[in-house]
Amino acid sequence: MTQTSVQTTGGTAAGSTTATVRNGLRSFRPEIQGLRALAVLMVVTYHVWFGRVSGGVDAFLLISAFLMTMQFTRRFDKGQRVNLPKHYLHVFRRLLPAAVLVIVAVLLASRFLVPATRWAEVIGQGLASLFYVQNWALQSQAVDYYAADHSLASPFQHFWSLSIQGQVFILWPLIFVLCAVLARKMKWNYRGILLAVFAVIFLASFIHSVQYTASHQLLAYFDTFSRLWEFALGSLLALLLPYLNPARGVRVFLGWAGVVAMLSCGFVLDVQGVFPGYVALWPTLAVSAVIVAGASGSRWGVDRILSSAPLTRLGGNSYALYLWHWPVLTLTLIVADRDSAGFLLGLGVIAFSLVLAVLTTRFVEKPLRSWSWPETRTRNAVLATVAFVLCAAVPLTAWRADYSAKSLTPVSVSTATNPGATSLDPGYVPMDEPTSTVVPRPERVGNDWTTLDGSCAGDFQPAVGDEVIRNCAMQTPDGPASKTVLVVGHSHAQQMLAAIKPLAEKEHWNLIADVKGGCPYSPLELTGNEECDEFNGDLRQYISQVKPDLVITMATQSTPDSPQEEMSLGFTQMARDLDHQGIKLLGIRDNPRSSKNLAECALSKGMDNPSCLLNRSDVLSQTPAYASLQGSLKNTTFMDLSNYICTPSECPPVVGNVRVFLDSNHLTQTFVETLATPFATEFARLFRW
Repeated sequence: MTQTSVQTTGGTAAGSTTATVRNGLRSFRPEIQGLRALAVLMVVTYHVWFGRVSGGVDAFLLISAFLMTMQFTRRFDKGQRVNLPKHYLHVFRRLLPAAVLVIVAVLLASRFLVPATRWAEVIGQGLASLFYVQNWALQSQAVDYYAADHSLASPFQHFWSLSIQGQVFILWPLIFVLCAVLARKMKWNYRGILLAVFAVIFLASFIHSVQYTASHQLLAYFDTFSRLWEFALGSLLALLLPYLNPARGVRVFLGWAGVVAMLSCGFVLDVQGVFPGYVALWPTLAVSAVIVAGASGSRWGVDRILSSAPLTRLGGNSYALYLWHWPVLTLTLIVADRDSAGFLLGLGVIAFSLVLAVLTTRFVEKPLRSWSWPETRTRNAVLATVAFVLCAAVPLTAWRADYSAKSLTPVSVSTATNPGATSLDPGYVPMDEPTSTVVPRPERVGNDWTTLDGSCAGDFQPAVGDEVIRNCAMQTPDGPASKTVLVVGHSHAQQMLAAIKPLAEKEHWNLIADVKGGCPYSPLELTGNEECDEFNGDLRQYISQVKPDLVITMATQSTPDSPQEEMSLGFTQMARDLDHQGIKLLGIRDNPRSSKNLAECALSKGMDNPSCLLNRSDVLSQTPAYASLQGSLKNTTFMDLSNYICTPSECPPVVGNVRVFLDSNHLTQTFVETLATPFATEFARLFRW
C-alpha cells in the first residue's frame, strides 16, 4: 500500500515513521512499520488463500492519514509554509516509480498470458490505475471484489485503494493549507480547526458510507466519499494523540487487543455485503488502539513484536508487496487455469511477490528517492514526474491504438463462409467456399454487443424515470410504422436485438429497447435490488404510455453448468399485467450458461478442446420451464432457439465459423445476427399479424 513520509523535507524514505518529539511523542514509531507489515500480510494471505476481505486495506488508509497529519501539523508548528504544487510533485514522484514498473510489467505479461478478449479491460484499467482513478473505473463496472474466481479479475483491480489514497493525497494537503491560512489570519488554534474539519468529514462520510453500503454495497466499496471517514479517523487520532497518555498496563492491553482484533477481522466477520460501512470500524479502531498503545515500556507489550527487525523490514517493503501480489496471483491463476491458488501454489505466489517487492524497493524505490536532481528546482520535479508517467502512458496508449485498429477493422462475413446459427438448420447445405476466419476477431469478442442507435423521441420519449429515459433506444422504419415492439429485461434480452432488428426493419416496426443489465423485467414482484425495482416500476409506466403492440423479453433463466431452468422472476404476473392492457408478450428461452468464460477457453485452448464444449444434456433441459404455462397465459407466446445454439449433443463455443459466447453466458452480436433468419421463421409461425 501507499506509504507516506512524515518528514518535512526530502531525504527520508517514503514510508518513514519518523516524527519530531513533541508533547511526549517519539521521533520514530517502529511499531507502525510492524503494523504495515501485518496489514500487508493480511491483505496478501486473505487474497491468495481465503478469498475474503481482511481489513488490511482499511488499516493502511488510516495509517496513511495519521502520518500525513503528523507531517503537516509539524510543519505548521515550525512556521513552515507549504508550497502545494511542490508538495504534490514530491509525493507522486515517490509513489509513481514502483507503480509504473508494475503497470508496465503487467502490460507485458498480459500481452502473452491474458486472452485477447480481456485486453481492452487490461488497457483501460492500466490507464485508470496510472492516473489514480481505478476505483471510479471499477465502480462504474460494479466489479464484485468478493468474487471467488480471481483468475477472472483484472490484474490492476487492487489499484482501487491506491487510487483513493492518491485522491486523498491531493485533498488532505489542500485542507491542511487552507486551515493554516485561516488559523494565521484569524489567530485561531490550528489543531482546533483541523479537529472540527475532520470531525465533520468523519461524520458526513461515515453516515454516507453506512447508508450507501446498505443500498449499493458493490458501488460503495470503491466510492471515495464512502472511504473518507477512515482517513478522517486517522487524522483525528494524530491530532488527539498528544493528549492521550494511558498507563503502562492500559498500553499493553490496547496493543494486544488491537492486534488480535485486527488479525481476526476477516475470520470473525462476514464482511461481504457490509463493507465499508460501520463494520470497517473494527479494523480501523483496532489499528487506532495499537497506535495509542505505542511503546508500552513493558516486556509483554505487543510493540516489542511489531518493532522487531523482520516486521519493520517487511513494513519497509509493504508498498511494493501490495503492488506485486495481486497481478502475480491473477496471472498465475490464468496460466494454471485455476480459480483459486491452494496452499502450495499460493505459497509460491507469496514468495515470488515478496522477492519482486524486495528487488523493487532496493533497486527502484530507494535509488529514485535519493535522486536529488528533481528536488533542486520545480521544473526538474515536473520533468521527472512526467517522465515516470510517460513510461507507462506510452505503451498503454500504443497498445490501445493497435487494439482498437484491429477490433474495428472490418472482416468479410458471409452466410457462405460464416453461416453461424444457420449451419445448424436441418436443411442447411454447406457451400463449397474456402475456409473463412472465425468471427468476431478475438480483440472484439468481449465488446461484441448489440445496441439500437436511435433515441426515443416525440411520443416515444419516456415521461418518467431518469434511467428509463437514459436507457431508451429506438430503431424507426423509413415510412409509417406497422407495429410498435418493445424489448425489455436484462442483458440477455438486449443481446437478442441483433436477431430482432432485421425483422423489424423488414416489417416496418418501431423497435424500442429499454433494458438494464442484471434486471429482469418484474414490475409486480420485487427483485431484491432497489435499482432494478425502481427501474421496473418506471418502465411499467412507460409501457402504459407507449402501449406497444408486442413486448419481448426473456421467459426463463438458465443455471450455469446445469440443466435446471427457472421462469424469469415475476414473469407470470408480468404477462397477466400486459394482457390486462391488451399487449401481446413474446417470451424467449434463455441460452445455456457456464461457470467458465467459454470465449477465453476457446481462444486459449482451442475451440475443439473438450473442456470448452458444453454437453447439451448437462446445461439444457429437454423440457423448457414454461412448458406447463403454454396456453394458460392469454396473449403470451414462447420461443425456443436452443436448436440453433446447440447441436443435438453439445453446445460448442464456435458454430459455423462464428464465436457463440462472448463470456460465460452472453452471446456475441455476430452470432445473434445469424439467428435473425431462425427468429424470423419462428416468429412467422407463432404470430399472424
